[in-house]
Amino acid sequence: MISNWLSAALARRNIHYGWMMVGVTFLTALISAGTVGAPGVFIVPLQQEFGWSTAEISSALSIRFILFGLMAPFAAALLNRYGLRNITLSSLLIVASALVMSLAMTDVWQLMLLWGVVIGLGTGMTALVLGATIATRWFAARRGLVVGILTASVATGQLVFLPLLAAITERLGWRIALLLICVMLGVAALAVLLLMRDRPSDLGLRPFGDVGTEPLPPPPPNTAPIMAAALGTLRDAAKTRVFWILFATFFICGASTNGLVQVHLIPMCLDFGIPQVQAAGLLAAMGIFDFVGTIASGWLSDRYDNRWLLFWYYGLRGLSLLLLPFSDFSFYGLSLFAMFYGLDWIATVPPTVRLTAQRFGAERANLVFGWIFAGHQLGAGAAAFGAGLSRTVLASYLPAFFVAGALCITAALIILSISRTVKPVAA
Repeated sequence: MISNWLSAALARRNIHYGWMMVGVTFLTALISAGTVGAPGVFIVPLQQEFGWSTAEISSALSIRFILFGLMAPFAAALLNRYGLRNITLSSLLIVASALVMSLAMTDVWQLMLLWGVVIGLGTGMTALVLGATIATRWFAARRGLVVGILTASVATGQLVFLPLLAAITERLGWRIALLLICVMLGVAALAVLLLMRDRPSDLGLRPFGDVGTEPLPPPPPNTAPIMAAALGTLRDAAKTRVFWILFATFFICGASTNGLVQVHLIPMCLDFGIPQVQAAGLLAAMGIFDFVGTIASGWLSDRYDNRWLLFWYYGLRGLSLLLLPFSDFSFYGLSLFAMFYGLDWIATVPPTVRLTAQRFGAERANLVFGWIFAGHQLGAGAAAFGAGLSRTVLASYLPAFFVAGALCITAALIILSISRTVKPVAA
C-alpha cells in the first residue's frame, strides 16, 4: 500500500508517519470546514432567488449546527469502532451527495433537509473529534500542538474559501460555487483513501514521542454498541462539575463564533453598505489570524495553566464583540476587529481538549470531548437562529452581538471555578 511505502520513506528521513496523518487530516478538515462555512455566502443569493426570509434560512443552518454537535460523541464511538479512514470517507461522501442534490432544490423544506439534516449528520461524523482522536492516538508528545494545528484547519477552512466562493457566486451563481466545493471534497476523499491509517500499530509503529522500542500490538476488536459507549460516557461525565463547566463555556464559544460571526457577519456587513466579496474577505482575514492564534494556543496549552488561557481567550473575545458595533464599520475598524477576533476565533479548543484529557483520561477523552463539543454546536445553533430572528424582527443584528459579548465575559469568569489540582475522573 502507498501508506506502507510512504511510512518507510519517512522513517529513512527520521520523520514519524503521525505527521503525515496530521497533514491528511488537516487537508480533510480544511475542505470539510469550507463546506460548513459556505452557507454564509449563500444567504443573500437564496433570498433573492427563492424569496426565503433570513429566519427561514437561519433555521436550516441552526439544524445543521445542532446535529453537527449532537453527532460528535457518537462520532467518537464510530471512529473507535469502525476506524478513522472508513468513517472519514463516509462523512465526505454523504456531504458531497447532499450538496449535489441541493443544486436542484426549490422549496425551503429541501434546504432544511439537505443543508440542515443531511449535512449536519455527515459533517458531524468527524467534527473536531477526529483531530482529538489523531492527537491522542498517534502522539504521546506534542498533543497540544497537534490539536492546535488540526483545530486551526477547521476554523481556517470555514473562512479562507469564502472570498473565492463569494466571487464565484457573484459572477456565476451559487450553484457553480457549490460544484467547486464538491470537487474539493472529492480531492479530500482520495487523500483519505490513499494515506489515512487507523493506528500506529497498522504500520508497525509506536506513537510519536513514545520511547518504547517495540511496535504496539493492535487493540482487541471494538464491539461495544455505539449508543451504549456514547451514552455511558455521558452518564459518567455528567456526574462531575468539571464537565458542566466545560460544556457551558463551549456552548458560549459556539454561540460567539460559528453561529454568529461565521453565519451572519456577511449579511450584517451588507446592511452597512459593505459589498459581499469585501465582507467575505474580512472573514478570510480572520481565518488567517485564527490559523496563527490557534497553533500558538496549542503550543501555550502544553506549557501553561489552561484555565487562565481560557479566561483570557473568552474575556478578550467578549470585549471585541461588544466593541464591534462602535467601530462604525469603517475599513480601519473592521480590519482591527478581524485581526483581534481572528487570533481568538477558536483558540479555546486546545486548552479545552487538554483539560478534558487531564480530568477524564486519554482513553475516554475523545468521547467526553464529543459531548462537550455537542454543547459548542448547540450554542452555534441557538445563535444562528437567534441572530436571524433578531434581523427579521428587530431589523438589526446588533442585539445578538451584544448578547454574545456578555456571554463570553461570563465564560471567562466561570472557567476559573475549575480547581487547579488535577483530579482524574475514574473511567
